[in-house]
Amino acid sequence: MKEMINEFKGKTLVISGGTRGIGRAIVLEFAKLGVNIAFTYNSNKEMAENQAKELEKQYKIKARCYALNILEPETYKEVFEEIDKDFDRIDFFISNAIISGRAVAGGYTKFMKLKPRGLNNIFIATIDAFVCGAQEAAKRMEKVGGGSIITLSSTGNRVYIEHYSGHGTAKAGVEAMARYAATELGEKNIRVNVVSGGPIETDALRAFTNYEEVRDTTANLSPLGRMGQPEDLCGACVFLCSSKASWVTGHTFIIDGGTTFK
Repeated sequence: MKEMINEFKGKTLVISGGTRGIGRAIVLEFAKLGVNIAFTYNSNKEMAENQAKELEKQYKIKARCYALNILEPETYKEVFEEIDKDFDRIDFFISNAIISGRAVAGGYTKFMKLKPRGLNNIFIATIDAFVCGAQEAAKRMEKVGGGSIITLSSTGNRVYIEHYSGHGTAKAGVEAMARYAATELGEKNIRVNVVSGGPIETDALRAFTNYEEVRDTTANLSPLGRMGQPEDLCGACVFLCSSKASWVTGHTFIIDGGTTFK
């Protein structure tokens, strides 16, 4: 652990959607290692600023928050310009933020009820946002000799989940995009990988109309007998950003509690 802390200390992580669920868990895991954190939030500025202050106080790192509407991914350019004012380097980028609620109406439903607007929003927030964020991050990683980019995905593009066709298809798309990015950015010593989780207990999942069914089914499918938690994805992210993963790129790291085998 001490060796890993020394390796990470003083480096900078940029992560989208860092105030709740999986994003918040990842932020805390990296902060423990001495990584400076730049995270985005959607609308609750006060909560995000309080989180940044708490991170700085508890872990003695630099932490800053930035507003980002994931449905306007082209604004990543302005967000990174603001990050440049606060941080002198970027080493890691994790595309984590997702959308739920009204924005996915027509996208989170059965196949015959899918509507272009909801589908488009899911694709924008998943694929377009990854592309725009990773492009900006890669420009800055190149200046420090390389880095690691990760996009979060889900096993819903490998196994059937009711009402998940829009999300599942978008996740399949972002995984393919990550492989293309890995192939083209390797010459810059930038590695690009995917962390794909089985159903994880988050606010976004609880918003699903069939949340309890998904929760119980996941626990029954897993040999470990439980639902996944946000913290279960953190170790893979740390590994993929470490020198231990220096020859790992274009890979999808599946963390599903064994659920996709059954």
